[in-house]
Amino acid sequence: MTTKFQGTDSYITTPDLLLAVNAAITLKRPLLVKGEPGTGKTLLAEEVARALGWPLLQWHIKSTTKAQQGLYEYDAVSRLRDSQLGEEKVRDIANYIKHGVLWDAFSSDAPTVVLIDEIDKADIEFPNDLLRELDRMTFDVYETHQTITAKHRPLFIITSNNEKDLPDAFLRRCFFHYIKFPSKDTMKQIVDVHYPGIKQELVSAALEAFFDLRELPGLKKKPSTSELIDWIKLLLAEDVDPAVLREKDQRKVLAPLYGAVLKNEQDTELFQKLLFMARRG
Repeated sequence: MTTKFQGTDSYITTPDLLLAVNAAITLKRPLLVKGEPGTGKTLLAEEVARALGWPLLQWHIKSTTKAQQGLYEYDAVSRLRDSQLGEEKVRDIANYIKHGVLWDAFSSDAPTVVLIDEIDKADIEFPNDLLRELDRMTFDVYETHQTITAKHRPLFIITSNNEKDLPDAFLRRCFFHYIKFPSKDTMKQIVDVHYPGIKQELVSAALEAFFDLRELPGLKKKPSTSELIDWIKLLLAEDVDPAVLREKDQRKVLAPLYGAVLKNEQDTELFQKLLFMARRG
């Protein structure tokens, strides 16, 4: 039986993204997904797991994360403390081995989806330190002289915000996909999924204002899909008339944009400056 991802009713998937997920499944390679923050990279792993009926294991990477933590960690400090207290469990070193995400995935009786989220936050050596385990699906636990071998090869979905380049040796082992920012038509479908029954006049006006905002020259952080969803939630909560969003006087549009869409003072000041120049013109 062939395992194939066909999308879900709550996640709008483009044909090329479907192809990328299924190619990674067929090739048994990690799927490396890049794209602007807020384009649904993390959510993709959740939806793939839900569609396939596989458990989802998540490993959210920080700047201090080490590859070893994905395998296991040996808590030597706790063992030393327990030995000083005369604890009986100190005799078995396995009591101080903490399983990582990869250990749980390898030992799972069912296939799993493993999300390695924002891999580019970690040190540059982090991806290289995982190469052997991702290739061979096995690793050694030196403290207990165990070898952990995967019962099923997990589907790895690895996200990156392109904050730093990843090593070539790591890239060669992945199937790569870049999630393009959604078009207006795709974005409309995404909004309809989040807000069924929403008035289409409001959606059209909001999308027009939103994409105009993204096109502002010099914008430091372009608003993302998730920010559009938040903004529309505010528009619905305040019962904003769609006609307001089409006003030539963009000050009426600006109020709902603050906080939900513009996320730093530089972009807010830029927007205000452009509006001022437009009014003078």
